[in-house]
This record gives sequence, C-alpha cells and structure tokens, in this order.
Amino acid sequence: MSYVDEVLEQVKAKNADQPEFLQAVSEVLDSLRPVIDANEELYRKNAILERITEPDRQIMFRVPWVDDNGQVQVNRGFRVQFNNAIGPYKGGLRLHPSVNLSIIKFLGFEQIFKNSLTTLPIGGGKGGSDFDPKGKSDREIMAFCQSFMTELGKYIGADIDVPAGDIGTGAREIGFMFGQYKRIQGMFEGVLTGKGLTWGGSLARTQATGYGLLYLTNALLKDHNIDIAGKTCAVSGSGNVAIYAIEKAQQLGAKPVTCSDSTGWIYDPEGIDVALLKEVKEVKRARLTEYAAARPSAEYHEKKNGEHGVWQYKVDIALPCATQNELDLEDAKMLVANGVISVTEGANMPTTLDATKYLQENGVLFVGGKAANAGGVATSALEMSQNSERLSWSFEEVDGKLKGIMETIYANISDAAKRYGVEGDYVAGANIAGFEKVVDAMLAQGVC
Repeated sequence: MSYVDEVLEQVKAKNADQPEFLQAVSEVLDSLRPVIDANEELYRKNAILERITEPDRQIMFRVPWVDDNGQVQVNRGFRVQFNNAIGPYKGGLRLHPSVNLSIIKFLGFEQIFKNSLTTLPIGGGKGGSDFDPKGKSDREIMAFCQSFMTELGKYIGADIDVPAGDIGTGAREIGFMFGQYKRIQGMFEGVLTGKGLTWGGSLARTQATGYGLLYLTNALLKDHNIDIAGKTCAVSGSGNVAIYAIEKAQQLGAKPVTCSDSTGWIYDPEGIDVALLKEVKEVKRARLTEYAAARPSAEYHEKKNGEHGVWQYKVDIALPCATQNELDLEDAKMLVANGVISVTEGANMPTTLDATKYLQENGVLFVGGKAANAGGVATSALEMSQNSERLSWSFEEVDGKLKGIMETIYANISDAAKRYGVEGDYVAGANIAGFEKVVDAMLAQGVC
C-alpha cells in the first residue's frame, strides 16, 4: 500500500464522523500523489502526511450570551490551528448554524495550502460558531461576539493566530470582537483582519476575494489565448465575493447574468446591475426578490430541491461564490452541455469531487478555491503588514499587489502541474505548489 493510501486510511479511521474534512483531505492527498511518490522515503520517515493532516490544536468552547428577552443562549465556538510552519495561523471565523468541527477542520486544512500559495508568510487555521447572526439585533450580535472573544482571545495574537471574517462575520462582528480583545488584553494590535479603515483596516479588503478571483480567471484565460471580454458568466452567491466578482468581471468586459442567495436566484440576461445588487444586499440586507422587483429584465426563481439554479444557463464562465458543494455532478453536466469554458471557485470547495472530475475530463479549465479565492486571505496578510508598519496603503497600491499575487499564483500552479506531468490540472498544481513550500519549512524546523 502506498504512503498516501496508508495515511488516508488512518485519517478516515480517526475522523469517521467528519465528512467535509475527509473530503478535503482525500482531494488534496490524491492530487499530491506525484510529488509524494517521488519523495516517499523522506516524507514517510518524517511522517509529513500524518503531521500535516493532524491539527496542531483543536479548541472547542461554550459561548453563553443573553438575548433581548433576557434569555441566556448557549452556542459552541471553535478554533482549529492547523499548521504554522511558514507563519502565524491565519483563517476566517464563520458564524452559521451549519458550523461544526468537520467544517472548521476542512476549512483550516484547505487554508494551509491556500495561504502558502499567496507567497506571504501565513499558516493555516479556521474558526467560528454555530451562532446565526441573521435576525439578531445589534445588541445581541455584540453580546455574542464579546462572549466569543472572551474565550478565543486566550489563544490568538498578532504573531500567533490572526482570525478574519467569513460567512456571517462582517465588519460589524469584527468590530465587536476587536473591541473585546482590546478590552481584555489591554493592547491595540493587529489581531484580526477585516477591520474598519479608521482603526487598522485595509483598503480593497472588501473587494479582494471577488477581484482576485477575476484576476486569476483572466490570467488563466489569457494563458489559453482566450479573451474574457464579451464572455457571459454565471455567478452564485450575493455576498462580498459574488458582488465584487460581478463588478470586476464587468470591468474586464464580461457579462455576469446570475446571482443567488439562500432563498432563490436571479437571472438577468441584460447583465447584473451591480449598483442595485449592492443596494439590496449591502444597504438594505434584503432578499433578491427586491432586486427583481426593481429590475424589469430580471427573473427571480425561488430555490427548490432538484433545480440547477444559476448553473442551468448557457454561459462561458462559471464562478461559484456561495458555499461548499453547491455545484454537483448534474450541474457540471449541464454546464458542459451548454459549452462552459472555465470554472473558477470563489467559495471554499463549492464543487463536489465528482463534478470536478467531470469538468476536467470534459476539457473545462478548472481552478479550485485554494488558488482562485486566495485574494481575500492575501489581502488580509497585506493588512497585517500595514498594521506592523503602522501605515495605511492606498487602494491602488493594495489592488496592484493583489493583482500581482493572483497572477503569480496562477503561474506557480501551472508550473507545478507541468513539473509533475499533470499539465492543465490546476487542482493538482495548486496542491503541489502549496504543499512544497510548507513541507520544506516543516523539514527545516525538525519534528515539531
């Protein structure tokens, strides 16, 4: 039995109740077979795969808080610090009812390689809670965030672990958490990213993941002599990633025609009106029904089981920007039948393994989230740099660095795939390029 298969069996035995984590580990290790087989004796002797698939630590804690009716509520908090071989743990805090240890571990594991790809010195981690911020008052959000940070604050720091936002954790939540950390620790330091611009935040952070997705998509298409201008795009989601992916796609001359939220989706053949979408989602925090009501060309479709949603339309480019496993095999078949050219992931693991395989086998240019959505964490790391320097860079400076990072990521994953005989397999290329850097550091630092 190969070293990869041995470790996969061990991981499955130890984490049998964690399907999302097992999916992520299987996808990564399977794609790493060429580099692991080429270095099997060295990696086996140093237990590299056993060490990289086992978090440094998993922190789970109670989060009690009081709602507006005076009732005490209790949620569960998580922080998984996975690997800090190349820098402090870095990864977002997800607030969503679906959050559990498996999801946090899958996200933290993926973050190791994504962060390595950014070319910046940051390790992999992730955290969050099963708290649902939807429908809560600002006071309730503050009560939860203060309680959450009271415990989390024991384990993080500017040179230890630097959390950020994620699903359910925006500027409001980061603000409340930062205030509580400062209050407890008695110091002002860059312990969180995604901060407000007046207190250590970075310009372009809001736009970073969506913009970065399009910078990499454009680099991918250019490398295959395809012009993004004039291409039609399907986009899922309607949060920061989706909104700014739509905005940057339009700036590059493409036409996004879809977006979605948890209740349904929009198809707008004239192209998504970004200003209206921002008004609905960022200002009103409303459902997409309001977009459709204000836009005669738009069709609103309520989400129902078994429907293909945004993936059923004839488009050239697909940009999944919502959540994990949202693009399944049937969706992939429909996209291929409609002539899709590329699928680049704006969310974390939004494409199922069988859908990914089908897209690749049918000649679709596919880049996974570890590479394609790394713009957000890259800009978070740039925020850390600004905090360390006590400086604030211009939007153009940050955006220019982001563009350069995403183009470098594409070049590196393409090169890694070629070096190991899997040219065009950008999933393998991303995993290999990210893995090599982390493993070099692990070997240099000894058994730790």
